[in-house]
Amino acid sequence: MSPVSMEKLNLMAPPSTQIIERRSLTVGILFGIGALVLAFVETDKFFHAYLLAYMAWLGVSLGSMAFLMIHHLTGGGWGMVIRRPLEAAAKTTPLMAILFIPIIAGMKHIYFWLNPAAIANNPHLVELRHGYLSTSGFIFRAVAYLVIWIGLAWLLTRLSATQDQPPVRNLSPRFRVIAAPGLVIYAFTITFAVIDWVMSLSAPWISTIYGFIFIVGQCLSAMCFIVIIERILARHQPMSVILRSKDVHDHGKLMLTFLMLWAYFSYSQFLIIWAGNLPSEITWYSRRLYHGWHWVGLAMVIFHFAVPFCLLLSRPFKRNVYTLVWLAGWLMLMRYADLFWYIEANFNERFFVTISDVVLPIAMGGFWLWFFFRNLRQRPLLPPYALHARELVEAIHE
Repeated sequence: MSPVSMEKLNLMAPPSTQIIERRSLTVGILFGIGALVLAFVETDKFFHAYLLAYMAWLGVSLGSMAFLMIHHLTGGGWGMVIRRPLEAAAKTTPLMAILFIPIIAGMKHIYFWLNPAAIANNPHLVELRHGYLSTSGFIFRAVAYLVIWIGLAWLLTRLSATQDQPPVRNLSPRFRVIAAPGLVIYAFTITFAVIDWVMSLSAPWISTIYGFIFIVGQCLSAMCFIVIIERILARHQPMSVILRSKDVHDHGKLMLTFLMLWAYFSYSQFLIIWAGNLPSEITWYSRRLYHGWHWVGLAMVIFHFAVPFCLLLSRPFKRNVYTLVWLAGWLMLMRYADLFWYIEANFNERFFVTISDVVLPIAMGGFWLWFFFRNLRQRPLLPPYALHARELVEAIHE
């Protein structure tokens, strides 16, 4: 391979990303119109599906930010080649803040504890309603979570932007100063956020491992999404030059890692609650093991864990982005199904899929992808004046 210097590489996103950006916006608008119609036709189902879609796409945003901070703490070529896509995904947090407004507007359609008649015979829920689960407290904490996530994403991407201009410098120590506490803050905030937004759907049921299940799920969603993006970029510079089989292999191993963590935490939650056999706890699972929901749970075991686990054990499979991308896409679909099992079972005793469950994630995904590709095209796909980026290019062409 002939030597290629950083200056000779075309570091900007290829023209195809602009096409995808426009098409994503078109899809978002068209399905968004359909979503607005559904908001008036089946209001309750609309807001239930909206929360589901929101948690799915928020997971990609926050999971990408988590991986970005992990990369800054650990280093490695696996993170450098996908750093800018991770930053572009993390920068969608302002959009997610705006998209949270309908959840606030439709709280009474989502959270039963806002209905005094529904909790009148449960003193514990009445106490929670006047304490932690108050409307003002719910909104205040949500604003705090979103501001913190936007702030973390802004700090990371703002510092990264300085490496688009000379001179060449190593900012790793400064990135670590942000990433080290940032990961801890992310873990705490997302844990409390899913308690507020998802676990409270089945109040007063509790699970001490609930937040970890969502954290590993978000990281898995983010890495699967990044594998899809690097496949789109793989035929064009700079990704065609800097993306090595070793890096793809690392991304596949990260998918495997978080897949196993998701299975471990999910099984641990089930085993602990079922062994305890407390009526206040097992009702959460008993609702999901009958009336069709058990088929969703079985599908999670087979198609979310067993089959992907076996495929990801193959080294050749993980080293080829053109094969790994298919599994990444499938796992993103399974992540949505898993969230469906967690969220929709709180509203429907029997399993069924509504039109809103299909339209809402596509509509929100269209706007999310439009904003993502817009962010991606604003900066070089490799920071030209980052010391480790130059070392990566030089190492590839030695």
